[in-house]
Amino acid sequence: MIFRQLYDPTSSTYTYLLAERQGGEALIIDPVLDRVTQYLQLVKELDLKLVMALDTHIHADHVTGIGRLRSAVDCATAMGEQSQAECVTVRFREGETLKADGIGVKALYTPGHTDDSYSFVMKDRVFTGDTLLIRGTGRTDFQNGDPGAQYDSLFNKLLVLPEETLVYPAHDYEGRTCSSIGEERRHNPRLQVKSRQAYIDQMNALDLDPPRLIDVAVPANRRCGLDTAAEWAAW
Repeated sequence: MIFRQLYDPTSSTYTYLLAERQGGEALIIDPVLDRVTQYLQLVKELDLKLVMALDTHIHADHVTGIGRLRSAVDCATAMGEQSQAECVTVRFREGETLKADGIGVKALYTPGHTDDSYSFVMKDRVFTGDTLLIRGTGRTDFQNGDPGAQYDSLFNKLLVLPEETLVYPAHDYEGRTCSSIGEERRHNPRLQVKSRQAYIDQMNALDLDPPRLIDVAVPANRRCGLDTAAEWAAW
């Protein structure tokens, strides 16, 4: 399998490129607009055909690259059925498998950070978006976030995966690249709670500043990162 974890230092975002083999079809998860040229160069170097660009949710800290990738290579753009994005070509629901030649990810609805948040599960790993981070969890105080829903997503869907399952989040702010379900169960400080209400109280007490780009990123991401009349006309 081809697996590449790509990083945007401006937003501390991880993007994931997946393919079964060189010369085959590929999926990309959570691409960043400013890095689209890098992704396309890598796709070319690995002789891949990018067939689908997925976002785990409507991001508030960067502008997505899914629309620009579709314009460049005519790939599908995919988000969950709850998303308010106006421009996706595939709307998936929980339990559906999103496929490229020889590879696929299973959609797991994990709301809480936002009401449209999904994770993507493979046999040995899970891409958790902003729901489960390494030694943290995504904030729940905007975009219809809900700490109770996030508790349910974490404890009833993600943390019940096998403990050796690798965890690949959409962000990390301290240079960490990967964890596991077992590690996060044992060492993630936000998960060391005794009840759902304790988790809700913990998240409601965070008092975080709004993301710097939220007023730009959210409207742009509802348009898949496309912001010109020419780009919209091409769709």
